[in-house]
Amino acid sequence: MKSKIIASGAEANIILSNKLIIKDRIKKSYRIKELDTKIRKRRTKSEAKLLEKASKIINSPKPEDSRNFDAKGDPLWDKIKMPFVKGKKLSEHLDKFPLKEQKQICKKIGENIAKLHKTDIIHGDLTTSNMIYQNKEIIFIDFGLGFISTKIEDRAVDIHLLKQALEAKHFKNWETLFKEVEKGYKKYKESSKVLEQLIKVEKRGRYKH
Repeated sequence: MKSKIIASGAEANIILSNKLIIKDRIKKSYRIKELDTKIRKRRTKSEAKLLEKASKIINSPKPEDSRNFDAKGDPLWDKIKMPFVKGKKLSEHLDKFPLKEQKQICKKIGENIAKLHKTDIIHGDLTTSNMIYQNKEIIFIDFGLGFISTKIEDRAVDIHLLKQALEAKHFKNWETLFKEVEKGYKKYKESSKVLEQLIKVEKRGRYKH
């Protein structure tokens, strides 16, 4: 099978090759070459670690274990290889399901976010574009903006991003769907603190406009 680019963004090209997804970070010509290489490797290493950790907790692609490191433990590569995930991207298909199934999906989304936050993983880009629906299960992808944090604020912002995404992309039932997300998320013992902080995050956003 020939390699082909199936998605392209500001930070990386997503390449499909032999049933593998290769995330290839784009070189930035405006940066000094050595600095650009260092930044891309650091970000790749960070994302690979998050994916490795997340894949043990929820459904998410586990990176291929074919990495080489230098004497300092820094990666010698700026690409992540992982299995290709077949399924339906929720941003394109969520609204097509019966409302009952949409609600079940969103409750599962909340449960998965709870699992991530319980282990201090902040996804950083929680939208339905980064969720694949496969065999009644949800697979989270693209942890490129993710990081580790123990802060309630960071968890609240993560939830806020998803709420905004539901309102923008799935506006017909977004309030009902977000309530289901909250139901699932409440399996996380710190959820009440996060949802209280979410209100403050939203108020700050309104004051800026």
